[in-house]
Amino acid sequence: MGEEKKKEIELQITGMHCATCALTVEKSLSSTPGVLASSVNLATGKARVSYDPSYASLSDMTKAVEKSGFKVALEKVVVRVGGMTCASCVQTVTRALTALDGVVSVTVNLATERAYISYNPSRIDVRKIRDAIQSAGYQYLGTDRDEMNEGEIIQERELKSQLFKIIIGFAFSFIIMGMMYIPAHDMHLVSFLQCIVTTPVLFWLGKPIFQAAISALRLKTLNMDVMYAMGISVAYLASVLGTFSIILDMSTLFYETALMLTAFLSLGRYLEARAKGRTSSAIASLIGLQPDTASVIRNGTEKQIPVQDVIIGDIIRMRPGERIPVDGVIVSGSSYVDESMVTGEPLAVFREPGHEVIGGTLVITGTCTYEATRVGSDTMLARIIRLVEEAQGSRPPVQRIADSAVAWFIPFVLTIAIVSFLYWYGIRGMDLRFSLQTLIAVLVVACPCALGLATPTAVTVGIGRGAELGILIRNGSVLEIADTINVALFDKTGTITRGKPVVTDVDSFTGNPNLLLSMAASLEFLSDHPLSSAILEKAQQEGIEPAEVSSFQTITGSGLTGMISGGIVRLGAPEFILSQNLPIKLEEAELLSKREKEGKTTILVSRDERILGIISLADQIKSDASLCVRLLKEMGIRSGMVTGDNHITARAVASMVGIHDIHARILPEGKEEEVAKVQKDGNVVAFIGDGLNDAPALARADTGIAIGSGTDVAIESADIVLVRDSLIHIPASLQLARKVMGRIRLNLFWAFAYNSILIPLAAGILYPAIQFRPEYGALAMALSSVTVITLSLLLKRYTPPALDHEKKPGMHIDMPEIDPVCGMSVQSETAEFISEYQGKTYYFCNKGCKDAFDTDPDRYIK
Repeated sequence: MGEEKKKEIELQITGMHCATCALTVEKSLSSTPGVLASSVNLATGKARVSYDPSYASLSDMTKAVEKSGFKVALEKVVVRVGGMTCASCVQTVTRALTALDGVVSVTVNLATERAYISYNPSRIDVRKIRDAIQSAGYQYLGTDRDEMNEGEIIQERELKSQLFKIIIGFAFSFIIMGMMYIPAHDMHLVSFLQCIVTTPVLFWLGKPIFQAAISALRLKTLNMDVMYAMGISVAYLASVLGTFSIILDMSTLFYETALMLTAFLSLGRYLEARAKGRTSSAIASLIGLQPDTASVIRNGTEKQIPVQDVIIGDIIRMRPGERIPVDGVIVSGSSYVDESMVTGEPLAVFREPGHEVIGGTLVITGTCTYEATRVGSDTMLARIIRLVEEAQGSRPPVQRIADSAVAWFIPFVLTIAIVSFLYWYGIRGMDLRFSLQTLIAVLVVACPCALGLATPTAVTVGIGRGAELGILIRNGSVLEIADTINVALFDKTGTITRGKPVVTDVDSFTGNPNLLLSMAASLEFLSDHPLSSAILEKAQQEGIEPAEVSSFQTITGSGLTGMISGGIVRLGAPEFILSQNLPIKLEEAELLSKREKEGKTTILVSRDERILGIISLADQIKSDASLCVRLLKEMGIRSGMVTGDNHITARAVASMVGIHDIHARILPEGKEEEVAKVQKDGNVVAFIGDGLNDAPALARADTGIAIGSGTDVAIESADIVLVRDSLIHIPASLQLARKVMGRIRLNLFWAFAYNSILIPLAAGILYPAIQFRPEYGALAMALSSVTVITLSLLLKRYTPPALDHEKKPGMHIDMPEIDPVCGMSVQSETAEFISEYQGKTYYFCNKGCKDAFDTDPDRYIK
């Protein structure tokens, strides 16, 4: 192997934390075919690799690193490409970019006219990417991180110029047609005049088509520009040869056909470009939400600074009508904020000190100041934009149908065109004009553009519409999988419930509830268990201070123990306390069972050899949980719940929301296993969660859905992210996925049907009943692409039926009702458990509270 073939590359590796990690990466790289040597520096996190480019590529090495469990840090850029007209153009640009040394992956979206590129910055930069696009015969219009105005201005100017040319082209086409009906003794003179008029207009109008065709042939690629150029050239050259009586005669004049063909093809491109520009409007709208400046208070002085200069900790003042520049937490004042453009929330929301605000949202009324907590690329708006960009650049598996069709499409059409000419001229003995007309018609009527646009336009518009509704879909393949889901598994705490438990009952077996609370609060004060804050809050409400504890111990997964005032105090799950062989009376056991059947989490507290009583906690069920489960059932999706709670509590909560499939007593690491078990039964599973311990299950599920209020880890592991903490958006997201997939199938059907019907017509299969002129073919070709794009654009107005259950926009705050039994807040509009007593309506968070109230209402009325 010669030295001239040897190359070296440096890869930045992420995730390594020890020498073994470095060794693992090194071995994986060394075993890759074509890699000559590799060395990994743990301190710098870099791998230096010597390789033979004939056998190994950057993509191969990246896969080897990922296979070893680590990742290569790559740059990503979204490049705007002008001049693409069909799926063949996409393939040409993809090949040109993929051939660059340092490019790992390329996805080109014809609908948005963007190339999504992952590359190694040590080998390549945006300048080389620009040169490759231009060398392939297309326009580099900048990146989405550039000032977008420059590219948009260039494109708008070119579209206006193109429209002007089209108008001129059609005008001269009609002039040429009119000349055919002028009485003349010398037809040679008329044809000569037609040639003089047609030639400059034809080449002026058709210049982009001919240039693109020449570039494609130079790259040894066949695309539709080559086909169109052939059709126009055949019509024009036949006309010129007929005019000057070279080989052909006056019967082969196609001047009006050549010019009208070019005008119709240009019109199709113009309409397609206009329509395609609207498919990615969601990104432009999101980017437009980011204000340019912020009113920052520094050293007691308020001043306007560029938003990129805002740093974490800055205090920002907001006034009515202003957009919030970055994410933060309100420190003073209060405001109504319209968050619909980011979260899809239809109502303006009230924000006061302690509440979070989102960059890009609009202050409606009120003045406030807030502290910046996330800036730059870390803001929610920036993350949404990044996620939507990546998703719009992805390709669902259904795209492979169109890709495989496009691969053989042009050779197939070219064969049909030649065979139809030979058949009509050589076998059927038709005249040369008719046979050439058939050849031209086949060349221009064929359109892989519709096939190439069918999927990306629907994906782009659908994902953009989802972003407007607060539904973030991470990639196109999620749409195809979500369309087939038949089981939805819910995490309980923080997903079905609000995730903030409160103490509902303090049942003392000694007649002294304050003693019971004191013992519990004293232990919980030293604990970091999620339930601790609820017990401490209850003790604080009762004016109880924690006592001093010695010999404190945490029994993982069971409870707490410690010495208080010389006695051994235990607190924990009933199983833990009863396992200490402490006696419990029948009526006490019955009360324990009752509390659990009410759907509450029960904690027993004991001191020495006596059980002091029960502290019951409940986590309020979200008001839309039951409706969510019902809507999923109507969609043919069975719901299940996965929880670490005991079976009795799990069944109680599940029954309140209509779930029958329960997986209880599941440890955090066991959730992933439960998902796998359900999948083994042949089910396509969606897992819905929000917590850190949900991340493995979200990743394991066929589709992971993260509630937006959850942790970053859960959101990064999910396939669908709901920006709002709304369970109604779960069925809405799946309805959107089904709608987009339905539109993709419709687009593909139309694209295949169009070509399957019109190509045979153009070839003359129904002659003499139907004679398909080339001009009609060019018009039909233009309309086919526009039709597919228009069908996709209709998704911009689609609203999932599930969202019809939401309240309409308006300035309104829901004042919650208070559950008289447990004291938790309940939204009256969505409460399912209601009772009337003495002319007043009472609202309950769950069935257990309602049943308790109905049994003895006077006990709970204050």
